[in-house]
Amino acid sequence: MAAKKSPAKSPAKSKVGAKKSPAQKKALISVVLSFRNEADVLPELIIRLEDVFAAERLDYELIFVNDDSTDESLAILKKSAVGNKRIKIANMSRRFGVDECVLAGISYASGDAVIYMDADLQDPPGLIPELIAKWRDGAEVVYTIRTQREGENALRMWITRQAYRVINASSEIDMPVNAGNFRLLSKLVCDELSKLPEWDPYLRGLIPFIGYRQEPVYYHRAARVGGVTHFTLFNSLNPYKTFISGLTSFSMAPIFLIFLIGGSISVVSLFGLLLAGLFGGSMAWVWFVLFLWGSLLFCLGFVGIYVGRTYKDSRGRPRYIVKDTIGLPQKNA
Repeated sequence: MAAKKSPAKSPAKSKVGAKKSPAQKKALISVVLSFRNEADVLPELIIRLEDVFAAERLDYELIFVNDDSTDESLAILKKSAVGNKRIKIANMSRRFGVDECVLAGISYASGDAVIYMDADLQDPPGLIPELIAKWRDGAEVVYTIRTQREGENALRMWITRQAYRVINASSEIDMPVNAGNFRLLSKLVCDELSKLPEWDPYLRGLIPFIGYRQEPVYYHRAARVGGVTHFTLFNSLNPYKTFISGLTSFSMAPIFLIFLIGGSISVVSLFGLLLAGLFGGSMAWVWFVLFLWGSLLFCLGFVGIYVGRTYKDSRGRPRYIVKDTIGLPQKNA
């Protein structure tokens, strides 16, 4: 009697599916907000951020980095943190600057993606879902381009645009014009950013330098909801510091310019000496010497900027010091 054949078994299905990327699974989004003296804006900012994440059903944390505020900002945040444990605070020991505070916030972030933005509500929280959508589609960096800016001084905006163009034209990497401090970074990019421990960090250049897939989102930048800007044209050194930092971080053009200026002055000086020998004239010599002296100071100043940046990096001092935290572990750069 022939033995019964057992039915052929179909290949067993794997119980473990393909591993999902952070963008595909239930993700945690960290929002980093560097601020100083924004008591007039913070309550509205928190409401809008909470509404965005509630509507999108996203898990999130809000990391507020307090750049040594002197108004009621900290008290407002402490009160808000009682009702929403997703609100976390890092207080700097003194005023360090926007980029340093952003880096401090990123170092605390637990999210699969980190969004950093200004706290004055000129960058609309309602744009966050679009940034996340591009990240889910595979972008490692999603940066925003401001097509229009309300409530800004026209002269300041013109100077800012020209400064961006100068930095971009002279830079060794491509930096988009009108891209500000409103971006989404993947965990991968945040990890790479943490490996760049340079002083005077210029995030608008460092992030394009890191590379990977970077996608833009265009938006209309609104006027401030309340308070006053901390980056006016004439009573703040920050715009000039940002321009010099951006120029010297990613370009050797000023040094080459100095070389050309020095060579040109040498030729002109030789020609001037020949003319002086032929025709004389003491006053011409006075102006000529002053011109050479001024040009020399200009050139030495630019070289000094590069030497100063190298000196700052070589000292190994921390870029920021966190005084204390609420809802976060204590650590420094």
